[in-house]
Amino acid sequence: MKKTVYYLIYGLWWLLSLLPLRVLYVLSDGLYLLVYHLLHYRIKVVRKNITDSFPEKNEEQLRQIERDFYHWFCDYLVETVKLLTISERKLKRHMVFKGTDTVNKVVGEGQSCAVYLGHYCNWEWITSLPLWVTQEAQCGQLYHALENPSFDRLFLQLRQRMGAVCIPVAETMRRLVKYRQEGRPVVIGYIGDQVPFWNNIHHWYQFLNHDTPVFTGTERIARQTGHAVYYMDVRRVRRGYYEAEFQLITREPKQTADFELTDEYFRRLEESIRRDPACYLWSHNRWKRTREEFNLRYDEATGRVDIISSVEELKRKKGL
Repeated sequence: MKKTVYYLIYGLWWLLSLLPLRVLYVLSDGLYLLVYHLLHYRIKVVRKNITDSFPEKNEEQLRQIERDFYHWFCDYLVETVKLLTISERKLKRHMVFKGTDTVNKVVGEGQSCAVYLGHYCNWEWITSLPLWVTQEAQCGQLYHALENPSFDRLFLQLRQRMGAVCIPVAETMRRLVKYRQEGRPVVIGYIGDQVPFWNNIHHWYQFLNHDTPVFTGTERIARQTGHAVYYMDVRRVRRGYYEAEFQLITREPKQTADFELTDEYFRRLEESIRRDPACYLWSHNRWKRTREEFNLRYDEATGRVDIISSVEELKRKKGL
């Protein structure tokens, strides 16, 4: 049954992906009307995220960002569909990388690279990086398995189609050690702006006007492995065309202070978002974990975080 579902989804996706991008963008315009004006997809989350992130903007400016976001989001969906069959030559015209000469130099000297990314612009097309950097390096990205097995299998194929590898988060260090033992440098992308679980919260950063719990795993991995650390600054030049620039943060991560790399990543990501707010994934409930609730869950005596109890139960336990 699972195979049948997969082949059905794959077949429909493949047929859609054969359409030219200009036709897919017409479909995107129709999808925008459906998703935004009729279904109001996650409109409350999107509106709250945008409003809270830009208190200096007036109502009309906020609504314009909202409309532009839904237009871009529908474009992102059809662009992801197109990834299944788009040619290497055409994708290189639509997704241009800058600063790869510095990456090639680092790799040529035997050092691997950790690249900070965000859910900004088209992160699926960034998997075409192997078309731009030296073949000495193995390109890849950390990967969270999707709940639906059919879509998980399909997205694995999409993300590895241009030569990148998807590394399950739980296998990160084992795979990195394996590549090092083989003498092969890696260029690995880390999307670090996701929501950490309660027991993975070790640091907070003022991100887009929010007191934000942030992942620090990329920083720890870079320190442990000694990888050069980059930020990838992505921008949408025009509809369907993106540029991604490698910006070197440090080649000596072990010399940085605790959370310095994490803070620098979020500072640069916020700069990118403020430049063109519409291209950020506002539909994700990124700020659902608050410091107030974390403090309720955190037990100073044991250093553990209660991830099971309700807020009401925690307040009763602490006499609040």
